[in-house]
Order: sequence, then C-alpha cells, then structure tokens
Amino acid sequence: MSAVWRASRAAVKRRRLQTFVLGVVVLVSSAMAVATLGLLAAVSGPFDQAYSAARGAHVVAEFDSSKATAAQIVHAANAPEVEAVAGPYPEAVLHSPSETGDHPAGLPGSFTLVGRDRPDTPVDTLVLSAGRWATGPGEIVMNEPSYIGPMQIKSEHEVVTPDGVRLKIVGYAASASQSAGGWVTPDQARALHSASLQMMYRFRDAGSDAALKAGTAAATQGLPSDALTGTSTYLAIKANLAKGPNTYVPFLTVFGVLGLIVSVLIVGNVVSGAVVSGFRHIGVLKALGFTPNQVTAVYLVMVTFPAVIGCALGSVIGSLVGGKLVRQAFFGIFGSDLVLDRAAVPTWVHPVVLIGMPVLVALSALIPAMRARRLPAAVAISAGSVQQTGRGPMVQRRLGGSRLPRPVSLGLGWPFARPGRTALTLSTVVLGVMTVTMALGISASVVRFGQLQNQTDRIQVRIDLSDPQWNPPGPTHSDDQVFALLRSLPGTAHVSAQSALETRMTGSSAILRVGVESGDTAQLHPDLVRGRWIEGPNEVVVSSEFWHRHKVSLGDTITLDSSDGPQPQKIVGEIVGGWDVTTLDWHRFIPLSPVRRAQSFSVQLTKGTDPQAYAAAVARTDPGLNAAVNNASDTIEKVIISVVSTLTVMLIIVSGLGVFNTVVLNTRERRKDLGMLKSIGMTPRQVIAMVVTSVAALGAVGGIVGAPLGILAHRIIIPMTGRGTGLDLPDSLLHVWNWPTVALLAFSGSVIAVLGAYLPARGAAKAPVAEVLRTE
Repeated sequence: MSAVWRASRAAVKRRRLQTFVLGVVVLVSSAMAVATLGLLAAVSGPFDQAYSAARGAHVVAEFDSSKATAAQIVHAANAPEVEAVAGPYPEAVLHSPSETGDHPAGLPGSFTLVGRDRPDTPVDTLVLSAGRWATGPGEIVMNEPSYIGPMQIKSEHEVVTPDGVRLKIVGYAASASQSAGGWVTPDQARALHSASLQMMYRFRDAGSDAALKAGTAAATQGLPSDALTGTSTYLAIKANLAKGPNTYVPFLTVFGVLGLIVSVLIVGNVVSGAVVSGFRHIGVLKALGFTPNQVTAVYLVMVTFPAVIGCALGSVIGSLVGGKLVRQAFFGIFGSDLVLDRAAVPTWVHPVVLIGMPVLVALSALIPAMRARRLPAAVAISAGSVQQTGRGPMVQRRLGGSRLPRPVSLGLGWPFARPGRTALTLSTVVLGVMTVTMALGISASVVRFGQLQNQTDRIQVRIDLSDPQWNPPGPTHSDDQVFALLRSLPGTAHVSAQSALETRMTGSSAILRVGVESGDTAQLHPDLVRGRWIEGPNEVVVSSEFWHRHKVSLGDTITLDSSDGPQPQKIVGEIVGGWDVTTLDWHRFIPLSPVRRAQSFSVQLTKGTDPQAYAAAVARTDPGLNAAVNNASDTIEKVIISVVSTLTVMLIIVSGLGVFNTVVLNTRERRKDLGMLKSIGMTPRQVIAMVVTSVAALGAVGGIVGAPLGILAHRIIIPMTGRGTGLDLPDSLLHVWNWPTVALLAFSGSVIAVLGAYLPARGAAKAPVAEVLRTE
C-alpha cells in the first residue's frame, strides 16, 4: 500500500494543474450540496422541534357553546387517538377594538379573545415575553406579533372594546399555535359575550392532513353534528413557514445537480487524459511489479486526494452560505420566531457530503482507471504520448483540402482525434450554457414577479396616510377630499384607495386579512392568475395562498364577518399575492377598522409626468399624506438574483475549467506536432487560432444545444417554485425570452470555450520549438 501511496503522491505533484482543477470543481459542488441539503432540512426539522417543545396544538377547534357544553366536549376528547388537550376556553370576537399607547398590535378589524386561566397548559404552552399573566377583570395579555419584536408595557397601553370596556395590557405572549390575538380570564371572556368555546388537541398521529381529520373526528364523536364550527391545523402554519426555504430549494437543487454532473464529467476527463498521456508511466509501473489493482488504485487515489481537500473546504463554505440562506429564507414570515434560533445547516449534512463527494469522484474515475488496469506493460511503454490513428487524421486531411485557413482547418480536426474526451468537453459546455440561460430566465422572472407585486407598470406613486396616534400629524382631508385633491393635480390618470383589516370567515377559526379598495380599481387592479376582477357587490378575489389553503374554486361562496353581520361573498378571481381576500364593499367592511377610512392611495400618472415632482406636489397639499415613487424592489428578489448570479458564475468557472483542462491535455499530447508546425513557419498567433478553433466549434454546438435546455429548465423551475411557496404564478413569468437573447445565449457556448482555451493556447504558442522537440 505504501508503494501505491508514493506513486499516487508523485502523480499529484506531477499533475498540479489537474489537481487544482479537480479541487476547485469538487469545492464548488460540495458547497452547493451543503447549502441545498441545509435548506431542504430547514423546511421541516426546526419547525417540528420548536413546535413540539412549545407543545403546539395539532388542531385548534371552535365549538358553538349553544350546541355543545364544555363537559360534553371534554368527554368526547377521551379518545385513544388524543394525546393531550387544553380547554375548552370561552372565546369572544371583538369587532373594531381600538388600542391606546404607542405599540400597534397588527391590522385593525376583528379581534379574537380567549379566556385562559394560565399560560402553561398541556397544549399550546405560551411563553411570556413581557409582563405577567392576566389574573383579574379588566386585564389582557396580547399576542406578540413576530414582525414587531419584544414589546414594552406602559401604563397607558389598553384595548378598548366597541362596548367601551377597557382592558389594560399586562403582558405579551407568543403562541406557537397562533390560537388567539389576546387572552383574558375566563370570566372576562364570558362578560364580553363569548359565544364559542376553543379546544386544542394534540394527537398521537399527526403526520398528515388525513391523520388530523381522523383524529378530529374521533375527538368530536358523539357531539351534535353542527357543534363544531371551525378548525385550524398546525400544518397550515408549517406550510406558511416552508414558503421561505421553498423559494430557494428548486433552483438550488437544479444548480446542485448540474454542479455534480459537471464534476463527474471533468473528473472522468481528467483521469482519462491522465491515462492516455501516461501510457509510458503505466507501462513502467507494471514493469516494476505493480499489479493491475495497484495501478487502478494509483489513479483513484490521485483524484480522491484533491477531492477530499476540495470537499472539506466546500463543506465549510457551504455551511456559512447555507446558514445565511436558511436564516434569510425565514425572515419576514409570520411565525418565523419559532425557527429562527434553530435555523441552521444540520450537522448530519456534513458527513453525508464529506463521504458522498469523494465516493462520487472515485466512481467517476473508475471507468478510465480500469483502462489503465487492462493495458499490457509492453503496449503501454511502446504506445507513446499520442496515437495518430482513427478518424482524426482523416478528417484533418479532408479539412485541409477546403478553403479554410490552415490553422482553422487543423483546429477543427482536433476534436475528432479524441471522441470520448470531446464528448465529455461538449457536455460540460452544454451544461455551462444551460446554466447561463436558466439563470437569466430565473432573474427575469423574479424581476417580473416584483413588478407584478408592486404594480410598478401601472402605479407610479403610492400615498400613505399618517395615523395621528402613531405618527402625527394626521391628514386634514377626508377620503373624498383626498380623491378630489389627487384628481385635480396635473398628470393624474387614475386613483384608487386601499385599507387593510382583519376579519373572520364562518366555518374557520383563522383570522383573514382583508384588503378593501375603492376608486379606479378596474384600471389599477393587479394581474389575475385566473378569473376576473370584481364587478359588483358581494364579489371578492382571493390570494393564491388562500386559494390553496381553503381549497376553493371560482364561483365558490365564503361568508365573512362584516359591519352588517356575516355576509356571503362570491369568489370571482385569484391573484398571486396581496391580502387573503380583496373586496370593493367599502361601506360594509371599513366600519370594522377603528380609523374607518383609507390607509393609502395609489396613483397612475399620464405619460411624461415626473413621479418625483408629483409626489412632492402631493406632500405640499397635506402634511398627513406621505407620497413616494413606486419603484421599490423586494429584498427577497434581490437575494434570489444575487444567489442565482453567484451560482451561475461558479458553474461557468467550473465549465471553463473543464475546457481549460481539455485544451491542456490536447496541447501536451501534441507537443511534437506543435513543434513541427512552428518549425515550418506557423506563427504564435496561428497556434493560438488553431487551439482556440478546436474548442470554439464545440462551444458553438454546446450553445445551440444548451440554450433550449436552459429555457426548458426555466419553464420547469418557475412553476415548481410557485407550488413550493403556495402561489399560482401567471404565465407572463415564463414569457421572458426573445430571439435576439436566445441567439446571444447560443453564442455564449463559444465564449465559455474560448475563455477556457485561451491561456493554455497562449502557453502552447510561447513554447520554444527546440525545447518541445527535445522533450519528444
């Protein structure tokens, strides 16, 4: 074994360039593998651990207290499928509560209060982040929104119900189950006209939606059929959190797979070239007594050594990048406080990559290494450095008879001398072009998605109204006056008003975010995935998230709490993002908000109007109107484009190194031919042209094949990303290509090939003739 190690170490030192190429390729592939596996693990691992630690409810159920008593609900919960329960607790819904102090609790609208006597219940254990638990009348503990951060309690912080009951905020708590907006004592909840009972369950089997339905059915068996008015499950919370990592997973997975394929191709190319160029070395080893197995081991160790080093460095880099991506993936998502402290690349990823990548490299090198094993010693010693047989010379003779310049005709014939090596190099270029094409498509789709979300193509100026409670002074004009004011300004084409609030949907215990709009909404509404825009009362459009969470369809009816009581609403369309539900029933839903007016206005300008000047004109009309040009780009879009660009550059470098390695092998094998050509008058520029031509043709073919493959990959990845994040994406995100762009992408194959070939071509051109012929 020591002889194999010494021979392998000598081969590594002798082939420093190939060793470096292998190390870099494996480093890049390992880093991408660690980051991708880390994100995949982050989708479920940290959440499951945090949710179990908090004893989060698998199902939160709401019962009509007039149909079932607390004793009946508790008795029904004594089922074998139930692991633990908490409740039933009296539940009250407050419409349009107001809040005093300087800490907003979230969107105005419907507010759910639950009467609990303590926070440390067997299910949905609450963690107090500030203050204490409510122990008497007139006290409330508020749910702390994760996007605001730790709250400070002050004496003036109160919640005032529509009936005038004042509830002093004595604490803030976080519910992993998102079971309520606030908690009071049970007696206080009953005093606030509680009409429902809340029960929380943990089941022995909670791994799927079907299991949760079966558990809920068992836990409510024997109760009146109409007693259960709504349920929500932890799977909805988990799916919402998974949207962050799932934004990155599809394209990271594709980049990782492409990186692994390129690594396999380059490893096979390097080892194959080492075997071909080392025929004499193989013969010498066998003449010295090396067995066929030992010869094979020499070549396997030769490539595994740099692979181990590259894999170790790549694992460290991938851990740093992956950890940052994991934390970024959860940033800004409701409920992310559950997982942010646990979001990291899990430890099991590192041994998987550290073992798997060297094994993959060794397997990639096995086939060409077996050729060295089978080669007889006498044949190997007498073979020389290159065999001038086969189709290569014949093709070159035919090309020599053409009108092409001699360096070009010679260069075009080189790929036919080593068809196996040519196929590997061509595959590397194809994957490089495919990567560039796919990355440009993803970036264009992400930019287009940002335009859809921000409506930058329709809305040029957005105007927020200052809330005098949090940001004085407030606006001095009413909504109708603001409409008139904006329409009177030069350059105004269309104006709409928006306000956001929270309400409830009958049959579900979850809170819905409702966007209420008025004005020129027919001209300024967002693009729809399906259906049409609202045309009359009692019609709504819903977000993709709502569409999938509640499994609704066009024409379905949902019933929402409004100022007129529960009102049926017909679903007529679906939009990508935005609020859960968007409605034009302004006078029916705005009374649910304490401010009872618009919160913002959107303006479309006529062509040629300066948005900056228009925004400044709006600000001068009313100190409570905060106008800004609508040109913001979402942070997640910038992150995705940055990640895609970085991975693309890395894979282009890897592809270029593959071409670089091929040209180095070709020029070393043809030292004698190059020396003879230079001795009969071929200039260094002609040598460079010949060598570059040999791969430029491969690059052209690779571009023609790789560009369509990249477009196909883009058309697969974008819908996958949408499904992973719970969104239905419009077809416009796929229509980002035009013929000039595709032609340039096809040409990029030649660019990658030429960049990879230039340095070794220049080195071959500078080599002195006498030195080359003497080494032969």
